[in-house]
Amino acid sequence: MAGSMNKAIIVGRLGQDPKLAYTANGQPVVNMSLATDESYTDRDGNKVDKAEWHRVVVFNKPAEFCANFLRKGSLALVEGKLQTRKWQDQQGQDRYTTEIVAMRVQGLDSKGQSQGGESYVAAPEQGRDQSQARESQEKMGPAFPSEAGGMDEAPF
Repeated sequence: MAGSMNKAIIVGRLGQDPKLAYTANGQPVVNMSLATDESYTDRDGNKVDKAEWHRVVVFNKPAEFCANFLRKGSLALVEGKLQTRKWQDQQGQDRYTTEIVAMRVQGLDSKGQSQGGESYVAAPEQGRDQSQARESQEKMGPAFPSEAGGMDEAPF
């Protein structure tokens, strides 16, 4: 299908430590969940906070990065594609899971909290099962306005 695109980019916090495992041929794979948050004001003027959870799977060098440097509560940027897998539960019923297959993972916490700014990217022309390229470090600051310190003292 010409003109289609499957791309997901999220910035969120890990709900638990990444779970490292290895495929049958020895490639590292990490499963983790990230929460993105938003808030809005309802009709009655009450502030409502909402979190959305995202399943993420990471392969090869980016998986090792996640396992070594990210922890529960870490702020991370994940870029990849959406994929739905079919599997069977213990009763033989078909189940489906939609997840982000990450091609890029970047830690966004400050250096004092974790390895902030570290990023690993799968080379797009070679796919997730080939060699990986390391992206330059970059400090990006807070992902959500609610995380920026001193917002009440802004001069405008």
